[in-house]
Amino acid sequence: MKSELANRREFLGQAVAAGTVAAAISHARVARSQEVGRPSARKRIRVGVIGCGSVSGRYLPHLKECSFAEVVSTCDIIPERAVQRAKEFQVANHYPHIDPMLRGVPFDLLVNLTDMQEHEHLNREAIQVGRHVWSEKPIANSHAAGMELLDLARQKGVRVWGAPVVVASPQFAFMAKTLAAGVLGRVASAHADYGHTGPNWSAFFYQVGGGSMPDLGVYNLTSLTGLLGPARSVTAMTSIVTPTRHIDGKGEIEVTEEDNATVLMDHGHGVISSVQSGFNFFNPHGHEGAQESRHTISIYGSQGSMGLVGYDWEPLGVDLATEQQPLWKRHEPDAQGYVWQQGASQICECLVTGREPRMTPEHALHVVDIMCAARESQKSGRRIELTSTFPWPIVT
Repeated sequence: MKSELANRREFLGQAVAAGTVAAAISHARVARSQEVGRPSARKRIRVGVIGCGSVSGRYLPHLKECSFAEVVSTCDIIPERAVQRAKEFQVANHYPHIDPMLRGVPFDLLVNLTDMQEHEHLNREAIQVGRHVWSEKPIANSHAAGMELLDLARQKGVRVWGAPVVVASPQFAFMAKTLAAGVLGRVASAHADYGHTGPNWSAFFYQVGGGSMPDLGVYNLTSLTGLLGPARSVTAMTSIVTPTRHIDGKGEIEVTEEDNATVLMDHGHGVISSVQSGFNFFNPHGHEGAQESRHTISIYGSQGSMGLVGYDWEPLGVDLATEQQPLWKRHEPDAQGYVWQQGASQICECLVTGREPRMTPEHALHVVDIMCAARESQKSGRRIELTSTFPWPIVT
């Protein structure tokens, strides 16, 4: 019996002949090979970090320890935050706005850690003047806008990538290889969930361009499409459970974007997956969820099943059970250095060595397409067909 991966490969091979989905994948791979994939002449990539809030407190230590990176500037529209981060991490330059930053001390890679609503236009400004970009999620606010960014990057001879980096973990690799080997038999379905009771330190999570999907659901959507392949269609329900939120320094605000979402994806060949995310999920481990020990991603097949222990951004292992070994057995308990904030450091290494990362902008933008389709499905009550795709399988 063929494995599910073999079936998917057979389909993609047929699609090449028909000039459909696989043609788009091939084009994406060729386009990337024509970009700046060659090893850099520089031994260290000069980095400018924009957005000096809480996330920068996780990125900057990792970047400072990276032998392929040199952080040369910080930037924040609240100038004292840029000054504080520059002082804290011995960064020579700091700026109050992206314009003087781009005109200031030269750098190679913009690391964008700003509010998610600001990513698209800041990424565009950096690409326009010839900077590579690593962006926290999402890269852009729509798939079409993101593809425009990729086209612009190709014109300018630079690269752009985006979080999350869940496909880089050894646990993801184990799950992908298990699926590729057909260990689970005929794959049928998968489920993932990630949520907490919602942040109170900024309003952008609940305003237009925010929401639980681009903040939380994005992780599981990336993992499941990475494991099962691009989604062909999306059906979803979203809602607002808590209509107002108390935000530190602002008081009560109105919630306009979903704080509760369930997304159903059709991956083709009978494979269906679902993702739940929200800002109303009580978790005894709190917002961080670092000690989460249950299966947050589960995949089921005709001859076996497996579950990711812990969240995909901080995995603790993979449990596998099969017909031959029906009791759970834990695999890959060691993260081997994988952390969710490693993306920018890994990109610096790739720019120096010429090695391609597992993360691709096409994958990140496919996930953006899924989230936009989920909102359209909620509004229309319909299944939404997708045409976007990305190079898959990621790990064989």
